[in-house]
Amino acid sequence: MHHAVIQYTCLLAIILFSVMLAKKIKVAYPIVLVLIGLPLGFVPFLQGVEIEPDLIFVIFLPPLLYEAAWNTSWKELWKWRRLIASFAFPVVILTSCVVAFVSAALIPGFTLATGFLLGGIVSPPDAVSASSILKTIKVPKRMVSIVEGESLLNDASSLVVFRFALAAVLTGTFKFSDAAFDFVLVIAMGIAVGVAVAMVFYSIHRWLPTSTEMDVVLTFISPYAMYMLAEEFHFSGVLAVVSGGLLLSARKHQFLSHSSRLQSVNVWQSVAFVLNGMVFMLIGLELPVVIRNLGPEGMPDAIKYAAIITGVLLVARLICTFGATIVTRIMSHIITVADPNPGFKPSILLGWTGMRGVVSLAAALSIPVALDSGAGFPNRDMILFITFAVIIVTLVLQGLTLPALVRWVNMPDPDVTISHEQQRQLIQKKMSALVLDVIDKDYAYQAQQNGMIAALKLRYTTDMELLKDWEQDDNDRREAEFYQDYCQIMVNLFTKQRDLLHQINKGDDIDEEIIKHQMDLIDLEEEKFRQQCVIGENK
Repeated sequence: MHHAVIQYTCLLAIILFSVMLAKKIKVAYPIVLVLIGLPLGFVPFLQGVEIEPDLIFVIFLPPLLYEAAWNTSWKELWKWRRLIASFAFPVVILTSCVVAFVSAALIPGFTLATGFLLGGIVSPPDAVSASSILKTIKVPKRMVSIVEGESLLNDASSLVVFRFALAAVLTGTFKFSDAAFDFVLVIAMGIAVGVAVAMVFYSIHRWLPTSTEMDVVLTFISPYAMYMLAEEFHFSGVLAVVSGGLLLSARKHQFLSHSSRLQSVNVWQSVAFVLNGMVFMLIGLELPVVIRNLGPEGMPDAIKYAAIITGVLLVARLICTFGATIVTRIMSHIITVADPNPGFKPSILLGWTGMRGVVSLAAALSIPVALDSGAGFPNRDMILFITFAVIIVTLVLQGLTLPALVRWVNMPDPDVTISHEQQRQLIQKKMSALVLDVIDKDYAYQAQQNGMIAALKLRYTTDMELLKDWEQDDNDRREAEFYQDYCQIMVNLFTKQRDLLHQINKGDDIDEEIIKHQMDLIDLEEEKFRQQCVIGENK
């Protein structure tokens, strides 16, 4: 136990420095984590850092899926629902079929059931990998929304394929009609369980006397409750977490206080960061183990089969994305679609964002070592090697070349009519104008008699002055320079205020808790100010 604690502590330190390196060289951190994890797998001290296959789904998937669903825009998900649904279900099933037939035809000892097992593992692109890579480059907003939405939902369909294929390998029987009915049932009931559990937690948050700390803890319990309850009845735990997370995220302003929202975001970001780091590092650490299990004699064939399956996946996704473009154009004459003429640039970019990651790793490691009869699971090491190779190749190859592809395609963002800075200004102006309008209409007398209300009105009047649109004000660049000075002075004043609080804290007259509270208020004020001043800072 003591040795394991030291191992995981060292692993966390390595993850932190790896992410720092990724930021320094401007490469998405999953790529760096996987590449650093590969040689570390041969370090004796770190050997044995692994998770039991039966626990891999329960430990990692619920919180990671919940965090991704919580941060997904429901508006964007609904806008691109048809395209996302087509990639999340038909494309995943089609890809699984292609991989199943190719692997069964090429790899000795592979049956169709084993092929579908491999197809269910490697067919879904990973939300974490794609999101972290897309954040480092400038791509149209619709691309990010489609990729993230697809990655959330395709995990469910791929794991259902994986589950049926695993059952077929274990039992030796498979009936298509039963599997098709069960497929629909597993998905529909998984969503129903997720929504039901989400409503229970919604009621707890809203109607019971919870505190901020309790709210944060409840957000950690909810994904595990959704996942384990759905899986207990053999429904889709993935879709339960995704549907429940989307529902609670859309209503969080109704049942979470402002302090609960702020703290839960900070806590969840840290937890998701650690879990993602662990998973991608685990990919690199586990590959040497798989290589040793295959042995030197099995490596040449394993590399060849892994290269073929990876190539099949890359080609199949590109074909599907171009096919989706053609289908969209045809359907635009029949129904209303989000974009009747998407062109082929989105197909190229979307086709090259099929990075595999967390779900594929979890599914592969969850394959049992032995059958119910006691015999070893057929071709388990080959499946693991191909899965790891697919993850590493797609992460490194597609992740590193995607920025160059984006520059080469040079696709404008068709959904942005004004810049994000101007959008932010517009919202802030509307909110400030609303406050001033309410004060003038409902509290005019108080604004004249009450100095604090008058000061509040002056504050929002000043905000309106600060929120000038410098991008459109080409005739007065001096005003923009004044704004820059204002931002720098305010940041300096925040620093001076903190220094003063530290000085006050050295005495015994003021309670330190009061000092800490004032520090927190300054931090919140500076964060708000920096969000407003981002326009000036980007100039």
